[in-house]
Amino acid sequence: MNIIFNDLESRIHLLPLSFTRPVSTLRIGILTIKEKWEKRLEGTYSFFTEDYLAKKYPLISNEVSIVIYGGLCPNDQLIDELKNLKLGQALTFNNEVIASFQEGHEHQIADEKIETKSNPIIVKRPWDLFSKNNIELESDYELLTKGRKSTELSSTNTIIGDRVFAEEGVEVEAAILNSKNGPIYLAKGSSIMEGSMVRGGLSLGEYSQLKLGTKIYGAVTIGPHSKVGGEVNNSVIQGYSNKGHDGFLGNSVIGEWCNLGADTNNSNLKNNYDEVKLWSYAKKGFERTGLQFCGLIMGDHSKCGINTMFNTGTVIGVSSNIFGSGFPRNFVPSFSWGGASGFVEYKLDKALKTAEIVFGRRSVELDATERQILTHIYEQTRS
Repeated sequence: MNIIFNDLESRIHLLPLSFTRPVSTLRIGILTIKEKWEKRLEGTYSFFTEDYLAKKYPLISNEVSIVIYGGLCPNDQLIDELKNLKLGQALTFNNEVIASFQEGHEHQIADEKIETKSNPIIVKRPWDLFSKNNIELESDYELLTKGRKSTELSSTNTIIGDRVFAEEGVEVEAAILNSKNGPIYLAKGSSIMEGSMVRGGLSLGEYSQLKLGTKIYGAVTIGPHSKVGGEVNNSVIQGYSNKGHDGFLGNSVIGEWCNLGADTNNSNLKNNYDEVKLWSYAKKGFERTGLQFCGLIMGDHSKCGINTMFNTGTVIGVSSNIFGSGFPRNFVPSFSWGGASGFVEYKLDKALKTAEIVFGRRSVELDATERQILTHIYEQTRS
């Protein structure tokens, strides 16, 4: 079965997170959206995305394909409905097409539309990643642990509840793990240092680490190869990023290859308890989130210095560097360098040099494809 994720019409609403990746490779719960599909439905998966991303995320064309909206999270009932589709039929949710069995790779006008009964989780805006994270954590935990037995953890830990699952190579000592409010999933090679307190749900990615005395209260997702300390609540870190010191991160989404300096804090609630508005790249202005709690959205490769303060509902683009005292404005464009006192352009050659060093720290090469993606984003966002 040929399966194509199509996100061209929706990706603008998920910027800056979708500047560097197709929507279906965003992480929510334990897995990325693509990984959720791969574990439920056998097939050949590919992407219909922006041209500048196509080399890293290629399209595999076929005479007929299942075309899926990139932000659609699968469930068992949805999979059954997809398998029963005939050529020319489409599944809809709230009268919007979410998947179709068709010729070609662009969404076409379906001969017949069938409303799904599966009530799926759909990622349409950046804040969906943390506001719906608890649901996907539960779903992914059941999927990944069904019929399996956890690695036994050290007796130095205090375990509360029975939904803690550890893969091979996990190291946890003298920590409190409470899974009564949500599952705790510790991926291969991950570790939790002494004195950490975790109230689920939590997904700790492969070879990621909670530093000494970390405080986690769900639903929190930390992708692979990340280091996290301080206090974290209802947030998603996509992976390969560090928040290694004290400071609060709440109701937020952090991309890959980011670093939050020591004692960085974000506000997630306005002083007047009003609804939070967030910068929209589609509107070129702020849009309502419908949320009272909404913190920080940070694109890939961005960094901030020690004691950085982010206001409620702040959006940071790709490869920006924020530092200094005071609150920076609550929308910082990509390739910006500065803080509350103002910003200048972060030159592309310097940004690429930093990215090369950061990649090297994880034994990853900043190859020509990655350079081309960042260069395109730099040119695209220059205005």
